[in-house]
Amino acid sequence: MPTPDLLTAELTLTGRITTASNATFLGSIGDAAVIYKPVAGERPLWDFPDGALAHREIAAYLVSETLGWNVVPRTWLRGGPLGEGMVQLWQETDHSQNAVDLVATGDVPETGWKQVLEGQDENGSMVALIHEDSPALRRMAVFDVLVNNADRKGDHILAMADGHRHGVDHGLTFHSEHKLRTVLWGWLGDPLTREELDGVDRLIEALHGELGHELADLLSADEIAALAARCTRMGSSGRFPAPSGEMPAVPWPLF
Repeated sequence: MPTPDLLTAELTLTGRITTASNATFLGSIGDAAVIYKPVAGERPLWDFPDGALAHREIAAYLVSETLGWNVVPRTWLRGGPLGEGMVQLWQETDHSQNAVDLVATGDVPETGWKQVLEGQDENGSMVALIHEDSPALRRMAVFDVLVNNADRKGDHILAMADGHRHGVDHGLTFHSEHKLRTVLWGWLGDPLTREELDGVDRLIEALHGELGHELADLLSADEIAALAARCTRMGSSGRFPAPSGEMPAVPWPLF
């Protein structure tokens, strides 16, 4: 959990991310750079409860920590200049790396990448949506299935210099109905690794203990039950699932 200073020291705003759909600010707490999303700045959604996105971001961090994969940067709930909100440690990314990309269909690499779909760009040229084939991104894809992430865009994946990949923007997660929309479909039907299955097992066990109690303050009982059911289903199948239902399988825009 965050240190007392991060919880209680003054949060100073230093800028605003204007491209975000909800109010999102850059800030600092002492020497720590952070992202701050006040609950008061959340836009109402037809399919998610009002004022609950910050809680879902915290819940996503707790699940990430339980899995032990460091998918979600440190995230917590606290007061700020615009009221209570989600605060997350800022991550310095390596802009020379792209975990997800759009390339001409003839330029898809033969190794190291997975193709998700093909389509036409604004000029009518054929392009392919691809993502890297890496253990870090596979773990994120497993995480997204478990938390029922409805908005895994390419820009929600942060490429770190050391090869690690962080996922951010997890407000649209944990719905009790199937909502999975992601650009990470490259492993569809592939068997999970032993490490990935062990992570699912850790999550199942934790839901019966401390994690279950923590999530009860953040999610509804139905949402926690649905999370447990997704864990059991994925652990039993041992494979990456295929898209299902009538919803689009990928978010829009893709990035």
